[in-house]
Order: sequence, then structure tokens, then C-alpha cells
Amino acid sequence: MTDSPRTDVWPVRTDRLQIRPMSAPDVDAMWQWRRLPDVNRWLGLAPATIEAFRQRYLDPERLASMHIVELLPADDDLAPVPIGDIMIRIGDGWAQLEVADQAKGVEAELGWVLDPDHTGRGYATEAIRAVIDVCFGPLGLRRVHAGCFADNEPSWRLMERLGMRREEFSRKTALHRSGEWLDGLNYGILAEEWTPTVRGL
Repeated sequence: MTDSPRTDVWPVRTDRLQIRPMSAPDVDAMWQWRRLPDVNRWLGLAPATIEAFRQRYLDPERLASMHIVELLPADDDLAPVPIGDIMIRIGDGWAQLEVADQAKGVEAELGWVLDPDHTGRGYATEAIRAVIDVCFGPLGLRRVHAGCFADNEPSWRLMERLGMRREEFSRKTALHRSGEWLDGLNYGILAEEWTPTVRGL
């Protein structure tokens, strides 16, 4: 990672959600959905205890890349409810040495997790669409990409709904913590292929 996302563009609101940078107190809330077996089976990082989880996610570099997805309440007097998290890791594009400076901080890798109690309502699609709007709008990036295990159908279907292109299907390249080698998928989309949807971006 070369940079953490700018903080002056957050929070971002959609019709139902708010996405904001994660802070240290959010780590315990994130643990509540990331500790679930049906969730952490797909995660690259799944510490077994809350103490180990805190140690990993309170690392300043990791924390700086994380964002909380909150469900906005119907009543303005109530606080938003955390329902998921999104990683936005800004990095460099590949470049030949002579032009390497022009490829610094031009793309983002995304990752996301939604609390299973809130799946099936389009929240993940809404949240990732808003994040891509930010990436190609205020952050001025040229490319966004994400990957998942091929067996993680909800994730790759979400990417396809958003218009991301399947760029790689790799056979048994990812060793799962179960000991099995699994197939992987990588998707990407370019700024010129994206139509913004969030108002004001």
C-alpha cells in the first residue's frame, strides 16, 4: 500500500447507508460479523480470538485502509447501525522504470464484508457502488480491482452486477486454511468504464 484514502471525502451517504473511515472503537463491532464461520471462511485474515483480531486491525496501516458501512435510521435522533466493512487499499500500477512515478497511487484494491443479518437487501451492492464512485471521483484513481475465491459466488456476482470485468480465473492458486487449494477470481474496472451514481461526487 502506498497511501491511505483521503479523509476529506468521507463520510459518503447513499439512500440507505453511510460509509466512513473506521476508528479504533469500531474494531469490536467488526469482530461481531467477521468471527462468524460463514463469513470468515472466505476471508484472507481471520484471527481466532478478539484479542488477536484487535492486534491485527489496530495496526495503523491496516486501520487506515478500513471503512465502516452503517445503516441509516429512519429517525434522525437514532445513531447509524454498523452492518459491514470495506477495505480500500490504494496502490501503484505496474509501470516500466522510466515512467514509474506516473503510476504511483493510481488504483485501489477493494474488499468487503457484510453482516449476514443484513444480506439479501442490496446493501453490499449499494455500498461498493458508492465506494467506486469515490475512487473514480474525488480520489481520482484510474482503476479498481477486487478478488475472491471462485466458490464465493455472492462476491463475484456482486462484482458482475457493478459492471466489473472478470480478468482472471486461476486454477487452484489459493491455499485455504482448510488445507484445500481453491480456484480464484479477479475482477477490475477502469474509470472510463464507470458511470457515477452517488449525488455530489
